[in-house]
Amino acid sequence: MDSSNGRRKNRSYLTWTDNMDRVLLDVLAEYHNNGNHTANGWKPPAYSAAVKNVREKCSVEITKDHVYSRCKTFDKHCSIISKLLAHSDFGWDRDKNMLIIHNEDAWKIYIEKNKAAACYKNKVIKNWDAISLIFSRDYATSEEESAGGENAQEMALKGAEDVRELTQNSPSTSGPSSQDQGGMPTSTRPSQLCRRSKRFRTDDALVCMSGNIKNSFQISVKANEPPAERANASPKEILAALQEIPNLGRGDLLRAYCILTSNDRKFESLVALPMDMRKDWLMMEIGKN
Repeated sequence: MDSSNGRRKNRSYLTWTDNMDRVLLDVLAEYHNNGNHTANGWKPPAYSAAVKNVREKCSVEITKDHVYSRCKTFDKHCSIISKLLAHSDFGWDRDKNMLIIHNEDAWKIYIEKNKAAACYKNKVIKNWDAISLIFSRDYATSEEESAGGENAQEMALKGAEDVRELTQNSPSTSGPSSQDQGGMPTSTRPSQLCRRSKRFRTDDALVCMSGNIKNSFQISVKANEPPAERANASPKEILAALQEIPNLGRGDLLRAYCILTSNDRKFESLVALPMDMRKDWLMMEIGKN
């Protein structure tokens, strides 16, 4: 009990100022570009540099735990806002550092399925360009993840109903066909007699139903698979392409990075241009946003 209380005291609450955030993000951006940010998190040198810089430049005592906690907050912002900006009904106001909602009905529908996003309607998130640069990743929407499974389930149930109807109306479960007055049918083949005498058993019906359900499920999954497309560019590819553009300032690079990571089609348009035209085109796109 005493040791747990000691740990709680060490994890003192820290209020982050705008200046502290900027210093932290500057360090993280540098170490991110140098490969110190992996899928499992930040490497130890990144934490050490972050703690050292914030202490020296902001005159505040912080620890690795404080930096780790702040990174989790940034990652949460990036996850929720990136998913929102993937929809054409939402945008980002760089002057107010807030979400822009173009369609209120779309917003109501979205937050019904994504309740964690509700508080971001009027939330101010500063340094979004840097946050999106450092913490961006591919986030799949819950609607896309569930659509295929729901359609497959519907198809499987329909397949089961069709098989059940088939077994009920099967000739093998009906009585013998009409016969001549003499007793034996005049044109009955031995194979037909065998099928008529063999009753359709319950376990046969279950095996048949399970096979059709499996086939229906496989067909549904294939039908819901999107056509093969070129893989989306990774954040590293986009950053490398932007760094190749001559005389592109840090602020413009971050703004361009935010635009291109949320719209792969625009990145394709950028790389299709000659190098001497890319900066002018990016300035036009940044002006639109």
